[in-house]
Amino acid sequence: METNRRKREPVRLGTHGENYGNWMSAPVFYMVGALIVLMAALCVISHFIPGMDPIGVLALVVAAATLILLGWLNWIRRQYAFGGGGMMEKVHEVLLSHLDFDGKGTLLEIGCGSGALSIRAALSWPEAEVTGMDYWGAVYNYSQAMCESNARSEGVSERCRFLYGDARKLDFPDETFDAVVSNYVYHNINGADKQALLLESLRVLKKGGVFALNDDMKPRMYGDMEEFAEKLRKMGYQEVRIIDTAREAFGSHRRAALMMLGDSRMLAGRK
Repeated sequence: METNRRKREPVRLGTHGENYGNWMSAPVFYMVGALIVLMAALCVISHFIPGMDPIGVLALVVAAATLILLGWLNWIRRQYAFGGGGMMEKVHEVLLSHLDFDGKGTLLEIGCGSGALSIRAALSWPEAEVTGMDYWGAVYNYSQAMCESNARSEGVSERCRFLYGDARKLDFPDETFDAVVSNYVYHNINGADKQALLLESLRVLKKGGVFALNDDMKPRMYGDMEEFAEKLRKMGYQEVRIIDTAREAFGSHRRAALMMLGDSRMLAGRK
């Protein structure tokens, strides 16, 4: 297990002008910015209308608080940016370092977004065939075309394919892939049983295949993950472990929480 991890060299993405986007989506900034403008306008209007001074003061306080929020969100965005704080790359490296994959087979990424992790896997394991799957909703401005363009630019398009799909019901037969990975995806699927999503991801993994499924695993969303890990062991899964990626990738739970991923943990092992 350790041997496979040592052989994989770090990979740097985005050196040819690729667009990998950012985990802090642009629409969030638009909404916060619109709120600041609205509060500022209300503050100005209240100045000219008798009796509205208390509303103007309240609007000013809200605008100031929202401006602070905007600054915090902008800091988070810089931390995640490729060529900026590099936290996206750091998380990817930590995730792949716990995947005991020899690179001689097929790998599936569930929720591939801009294709960054899929492409990193393809560059890390030159013999691997990589499939990235995503729903590509409008929130993050990611798309299949973006993934394919990035893969071409990084020189791995012949070994990467990107497909539309739903993590709740994967459109693949049982035991299709040699490795399955996912990174901060499941918590975004509203109303879904998170442990059921994990089991669905593992359904398409071959016997003997490896997995590394990283997410913001809040107990109220995921339940008892140690209990779930023990359930997998009883089902015959091997080397099952829960990895504290908040500490390993971000350096501390406090810093991870500041970047909205305070419960970051990863389920890893072998089927």
